[in-house]
Amino acid sequence: MPRRIGYIVGLCCMLLLGVAAYVCPLQWDLTEDKRYSLGEATKTLLRGLDEPVEVELLLEGDLNSGFRRLRRATEELVDEMSRYGKVRMTDVQDGSTEGLQPTVIHEREQNGKTVQTTVFPYARVRYRGRQTVVTLLKNNRALTGEQNLNKSIENLEYVFAEAIHSISRDTIARIAFLEGHGEFDEADVYDVSRQLSRYFDVDRGALTDDVQALSPYKVVIVAAPQEPLSEKDKYILDQYVMHGGRVLWALDGVRLSEDMLSESGMTPVIPLELNLTDMLFRYGVRVNPVLVQDLQCMTIPVDVSGEAGQAQYQPMPWTYAPLLLTAIGSPVTKDVMQVSSVFASTIDTVGGSAEIQKEVLLATSTASRQTHAPAEIDLNRIQVDPQMFGSAYLPVAVRLEGEFPSVFAHRMIPEGLTDNVRLDKSVRTRQLVVASGSVLQNHWQQGQPLPVGYDRYTGIQFGNRDFVVNAVLDLADDNGLIALREKTIALRLLNDSRAHQSRAVIQVISVATPLLLIGLLAMSVWIIRRKRYILL
Repeated sequence: MPRRIGYIVGLCCMLLLGVAAYVCPLQWDLTEDKRYSLGEATKTLLRGLDEPVEVELLLEGDLNSGFRRLRRATEELVDEMSRYGKVRMTDVQDGSTEGLQPTVIHEREQNGKTVQTTVFPYARVRYRGRQTVVTLLKNNRALTGEQNLNKSIENLEYVFAEAIHSISRDTIARIAFLEGHGEFDEADVYDVSRQLSRYFDVDRGALTDDVQALSPYKVVIVAAPQEPLSEKDKYILDQYVMHGGRVLWALDGVRLSEDMLSESGMTPVIPLELNLTDMLFRYGVRVNPVLVQDLQCMTIPVDVSGEAGQAQYQPMPWTYAPLLLTAIGSPVTKDVMQVSSVFASTIDTVGGSAEIQKEVLLATSTASRQTHAPAEIDLNRIQVDPQMFGSAYLPVAVRLEGEFPSVFAHRMIPEGLTDNVRLDKSVRTRQLVVASGSVLQNHWQQGQPLPVGYDRYTGIQFGNRDFVVNAVLDLADDNGLIALREKTIALRLLNDSRAHQSRAVIQVISVATPLLLIGLLAMSVWIIRRKRYILL
C-alpha cells in the first residue's frame, strides 16, 4: 500500500510539473553564441507593444536544407518574441508576394542534374494597419551560399526589431542634408535619400540666423561642401552638437577638376579649405589635404589601341578609386562589403581626451599611398609601381562618441546671432567623419539614378548604401537596436565529400546505435529485476 501511494504521489508531481511548464514555460539558452536569446533592446521594444504584431512568412515551398534552416530560425525567433510581446505568425495570404523580387536557386544534385527553385525570402510585418517587408536573405557576392545564409540568420533579430520599431512608433524622426556651401545636390544623393526615407523624414536646406534651426533634426548630413563655412554656420552646427545633435561629415580634403582630367588628362590638386579644421580638431579628428592611391581599387575602361577610329578598351586599375576595407567589430560595418570611393583623403585622430571614443570604420588596404597637396594628376605619367604603395590601413572614416568641447568656448558669439542657451561642452552624443564625399554620391545613366556604390563598368554593387544607412541609423539610435547587428553565430559545416564517402557507415551507426542502447537498457532492467525477485 505505501508503495502504491508513492507511485500516485510521483505521478501527481509529474502532472503538476507538466502543467506548470505549459503555463509558465522556462528556457535556458546554453549555446555559446546565445543564438536563442533576445537582446535587451528587443525585449524592451516588444514589452511596449499594445497591439498584436502579425508576421507573415513568405519563405515556403520546396526549400533546400539551407533555406529550411533560415525558415526554421525565423519561426524560432518569432516564437521567442511572442514570450515578450504580442507577436504571432499568420498564414500566407493570396497576392502577398506581388511586387517582391524572387530569388532563383540553382542546385546540382548527385546525379549531375541541375534543379532550379524560386523562393521569396521575405516576411511581411503588420501592426495597427501599417506594414513593412523584411528581407531575410543577405546576398554578399564575396561569400559562399552557406556563409550568406548564416549571416542572414545572424541578422534576423535586428531586421525584425527594426521593422517593428519603424511601424510601431508614433512619430517619425527627421534628418536633414545641409545646403548653401556647394554640397551635393538632391540628384547626387538621390539613392541615399530614398533609402533613408524608409526610416526618417528627409529634408534639405541652408542655415539662417536662427541658432535653433537644426534642433528638430535627429541627424544632420554635411555632404561634400566645396565652399568655406561662415563663422555663423559653424556656430550653429557647433551648438547643435553641444545640445546632443548628431552629424555625419562627408568632407573632401582636396580640390581637383574631373572635367579637366577627362579632357586634357591632367588636373592640379590643391587643399580644400572649408574653415572646419579648428572645429574638427576640437572634436578629435583632422581631415588631411592628401590624395589616396591604393592597389586595391576599382577599374576603368582605357583605350589601348593607340590608333584613331579603332578603339579597343580594356579594364585598367584606377588607383585613385580605392576600395575601402570595413571594420569587423562595429555594428555599422559588420557584414558590409568594401566601400568604393574616388579621390579620397585620410583622417588623423588628434587629442588625448578620454571623454571621446574614436573608432576607425573605413581604411585603405595594405598596399596604399598618399600624396600631399598641392600636386597634380597626370594620366600620361601614372606608373603603378607596387614598391611605392607601402602604407597600410590609412583611416578614411572615423566614428566619434563622447562629450565634445565647443570650438567657440572662450570666444564671442559671431555677429548677427543671439543665443541664450549656449553650451561650452556637449552632452554625450555621436559624430561620424568620412574623408570622401564620393562615398555618398550616386551616378545617373540614361536618366535613371544608379545605386550608390554601383560600378557601372563591372556591374558590382559595393557596400556604400549599407554603410551610409547603417551610419545614420547608428547616429540616430537611442534604443540600442543597432547593437543587435553585432550578434554572431558560429558557422559549423559538414565535410560534404567525407560525408558522401562514409554515407553507408553513418547510416548504419545512426540506425544501430539507438537500437543497441535500447537493448542494453532493457538487458540491464531484466538483470536487475531478476536479481531482485530471486532475493525475495
